[in-house]
Amino acid sequence: MKFPLMRNNILREDLDAVIQFLKQDDPILTNGAHIRAFEAEWSQWLGVKHSVFVNSGASSNLLTMAILKIRYPEGGEVIVPPLTWISDIASVMLNGFKPVFVDIDPQSLAMNPRQAVAKLNGKTRAVFLTHVQGFDGLTDELLAELKKRNIPLLEDVCESHGATHNGIKLGTFGWISNFSFYYAHHLSTIEGGMICTNDELVYQQALMLRSHGMIRESTDPKISSQYREENPELHPDFIFAFPAYNVRNTEMGGILGRSQLKRLDANVKRRNHNLKRFLEKIDPKKFRTDFKLEGCSNYAFNLILKKPDDEFVKRLMIKMRNAEMEFRRGSSGGGNQLRQPYLKNIAPKDCRLKFPEIEHIHFYGFYIGNFPTLRDEEIDAICAVLNSA
Repeated sequence: MKFPLMRNNILREDLDAVIQFLKQDDPILTNGAHIRAFEAEWSQWLGVKHSVFVNSGASSNLLTMAILKIRYPEGGEVIVPPLTWISDIASVMLNGFKPVFVDIDPQSLAMNPRQAVAKLNGKTRAVFLTHVQGFDGLTDELLAELKKRNIPLLEDVCESHGATHNGIKLGTFGWISNFSFYYAHHLSTIEGGMICTNDELVYQQALMLRSHGMIRESTDPKISSQYREENPELHPDFIFAFPAYNVRNTEMGGILGRSQLKRLDANVKRRNHNLKRFLEKIDPKKFRTDFKLEGCSNYAFNLILKKPDDEFVKRLMIKMRNAEMEFRRGSSGGGNQLRQPYLKNIAPKDCRLKFPEIEHIHFYGFYIGNFPTLRDEEIDAICAVLNSA
């Protein structure tokens, strides 16, 4: 592709750091010192007390919902958007909660905050909000209402590293937040994710859930002592507190993360520069340009038609393919999750018709690659192709 979704995000300096580590006589490759250092450095960069490095953003979703399940073993409802990645919704379902959908805000692409508030009730256990494509999905009104009702906010910041709300980084507002370090994201460890929190108990639970539920993973001696005293017949090194998983990462992932973190702020700045140029160059008569840009940390160029037009979409895709321009339809996660087969027994058959904003993006929305090495003249060429359709 002449215009791919992403150019290589793993630089020579990142690879050299890994190679230098592997040249040691006996390097420890499993979860070790570099992972702990990356977790500490990420926590300091983000502004939280605790971070737990895992093998993917999807795993961070899964463990977050497992922690919510510990708090609410009886289950309940979790409010979710229809524009997100499958792992957000799947993690809700796999932990015994009912996903309750609300439509999106066309300016932020996140869940509509007023609709989310309207869905809150006595069965609501959390609001799981996705900050889509680098946009800030929060409002002060939503935060105030959740605080008033003592309902946890869970933040998916997988596509939005460095984005802010009122000047404060996203991922610090929720009870728990999730990040992804997949290949195309702002910071990449090839595969990887992070769970972040200021809650000490959540931190200890995440450490154990990450590694089979073993109490020996906890750093709190009180937790270990309690389980050992309650289970004297069990071997102390093999006490499993929860039915859990193995979603650990490796020392190489920690090294890559530490190396990439050094240039994350500069990469965010460049991505936002690119987005501004893109929105200035595309035709505002054909495409939406009125996104919520304050606090943005752009992941990809969203290309959304202002009006439904099936014939125009066909011409547009032909233009992009002929120009060797990689794109994705439906924006994040392939568009409206309510249309996916995994939800056919969960969501009523025609309920998607009640969500007009995500339906429009499903059929008339795309995203195109944005990355730090994308040059101004390339952005201009991309926009020229789009405007010619």
